[in-house]
Amino acid sequence: MSNIAGKAYAMNLMTPIKRYYVWLNRLIFWIGGLSLFQKQSFGGLGTLSLIHYARWVVVGRKQFPRLSSDQPKEDLKYAYMFFFSNFNGSWTQYVDSFSMAIPGGLNLLWYKSVGKPGAVPENPFNSYVIKNQIWTEHYYNSYPLASSNDVKSAQRVRAQLLALSDGLDNITADEFLRQYNAALFNLQADLSQMEPAPVVSLANEAVAKRSRLEKNIE
Repeated sequence: MSNIAGKAYAMNLMTPIKRYYVWLNRLIFWIGGLSLFQKQSFGGLGTLSLIHYARWVVVGRKQFPRLSSDQPKEDLKYAYMFFFSNFNGSWTQYVDSFSMAIPGGLNLLWYKSVGKPGAVPENPFNSYVIKNQIWTEHYYNSYPLASSNDVKSAQRVRAQLLALSDGLDNITADEFLRQYNAALFNLQADLSQMEPAPVVSLANEAVAKRSRLEKNIE
């Protein structure tokens, strides 16, 4: 599956917006950038540790780039909003988690998008996402075995190691041992072996198993 690289899944949505609502959508995004508004409408995102990255971009119907002067100008009926995100877990877990964590925020972010239902109930919203999702043809991940939580753990381990190595020339061996044991205690939840991603689905595992059997027969 080209949408998946290791433990991460890449999602791209392209949703149409009637051109006379573009200014309103951009105003909503500007207000959404204010810290108070972020806390009220999008504070639930902080509970979703599976998210690596998420970005929304509104492109006007006359703003699409031309690769050369020979390329005809686009004559589009709608403007479009692009949504890009990388996350861990299954597609269903991600979309459902968004719907549960920030239903009001989702309704604002996709305000007046053509055909969009409310964020809840989840089934109509899931169908809308499926209809507008663009398949990822190529997806590269530098650390395919690392989840979002693995990356955060690595950052904490690095910071602790740098702090531990600071001033080594000025402390005794006993003091270093004390600091080392304290750092080890603080990092015990962050030190683990990264494993391959879990099976995406039973059907996917069945295909892989069949492929292995065919190779053994050959």
